[in-house]
Amino acid sequence: MTNWTPDLTGRDGPLYRIIADALADDIASATLPVGARLPTHRDLAFRLGVTVGTVTRAYAEAERRGLIGGEVGRGTFVQAPRPALPSPTSAAPLTGSYFTPGAPPVPPPGDGTVNMTTIRPAHALAGQALADTLTAIGASGQTAAFLGYGPHAGLPFHREAGAAWLQRQHRVNATAESVLLTTGAQNAMAVALAAVARPGDIVVTERLTNIGTKTLAANQGYHLEAVDIDEQGLTPEGFDSACRRLGPKALYLVPTIHNPTGVVMGADRRVEIAAIARRYGVIIIEDDVFGFMVPDARPIQTIAPDITLYVTSLSKSVSAGLRVGYVVAPPDLRPRVEAAIRALQYSAPSLTAEVASRWIQEGTADRIVAAQRAEDLARQHLARSILPPETVYGHPAAQHLWLVLPEPWRREDFATETRRRGVVVIGADAFAVGRTSAPHAVRVGLCMPGTRDETARGLRAIADSLQAPVSAMLSIV
Repeated sequence: MTNWTPDLTGRDGPLYRIIADALADDIASATLPVGARLPTHRDLAFRLGVTVGTVTRAYAEAERRGLIGGEVGRGTFVQAPRPALPSPTSAAPLTGSYFTPGAPPVPPPGDGTVNMTTIRPAHALAGQALADTLTAIGASGQTAAFLGYGPHAGLPFHREAGAAWLQRQHRVNATAESVLLTTGAQNAMAVALAAVARPGDIVVTERLTNIGTKTLAANQGYHLEAVDIDEQGLTPEGFDSACRRLGPKALYLVPTIHNPTGVVMGADRRVEIAAIARRYGVIIIEDDVFGFMVPDARPIQTIAPDITLYVTSLSKSVSAGLRVGYVVAPPDLRPRVEAAIRALQYSAPSLTAEVASRWIQEGTADRIVAAQRAEDLARQHLARSILPPETVYGHPAAQHLWLVLPEPWRREDFATETRRRGVVVIGADAFAVGRTSAPHAVRVGLCMPGTRDETARGLRAIADSLQAPVSAMLSIV
């Protein structure tokens, strides 16, 4: 731990901000290098003659600016530069959510609430790399090529880089010709569905499914039908029955780290699902956005490439803000996918695709993924050390977990109780398709909080809520 004591002379403003400003200056001058461990809150408060609360607030302000980060059990460290979070005093409050009804509102920034509603990882390496890459693009003399309309399917170099990435990180059978660029995975799903279905057509999916898919189906007029799931996800019996009864145009599923339950479909089950789809002439839309976290999970696209539209993005692995997604399409469906891209967005933004493609080519993306995997595993380990093991479900590499509630808890009462304790989670009913009955469970996003300390605080509040049976019975009184 460093013996850092800031010089506070000649500075104006609130004391906590003066300390944060001094910290910023010492980092900028390399007095405090990246990786330096800062004094504890109590130690620095003693040196400066201020309260521990003032130092805590100063460190929080420095963390908001992207200067430092905390690690559970280790302390607070100077970190590589990353963009500052919105200031609680200047950011417009968020009063709602783009999610479907049933999802809780997103808490306003700075209110102290731990938001564990979404799965939005972010790593400091990406922020540092972005500045360098944008500078390199500016100096390349090629900027004009990224400011006009690009080809509907994407520029050739970007499609080549996408194919290389998907082969390397997702183990997909992809070529530059088979890869079409989209604006993130949500747009990739919209494009894939538009290529094979029309409003009113039936699309089958897991009875608990991605909220974004529900929103998309409601917006575009597709009729979602639920199929039973078990500990491996979609059941072959349920899928076969749905195909015989309903004649669906497509199957949408997340076989690797299912959202929301976090389970992974076994290899034999994938072969069986592909065979059923082929038997009934159903196109598979495989969402593999989490596939990079499970290297031994073989995508269904490699089993049945001629009937599968494979969709993924860099949002969970590299950067959500780049909004770079990919669709891998078989030859006979490529014209329809490209036509859907043209209708829905004309083309993906070439500038962010160029950033992503350079990162893929230079190995930057692989380094970010390695760091993200390590963070995901660490947060899962943290969760499983805090929460009762019998309540935690899902793959241990997932960026979220499925919390199955013990008696007498009901999902809506539990979400209310955790909100009272300063943590926001999503109840299972938000993921239920149609009138499907939802289990008494909640999804907990482990990578939404900015630090492991914040994640641990949220998990401890969830664990405390589980031990509050009186609150669980309030709705019955």
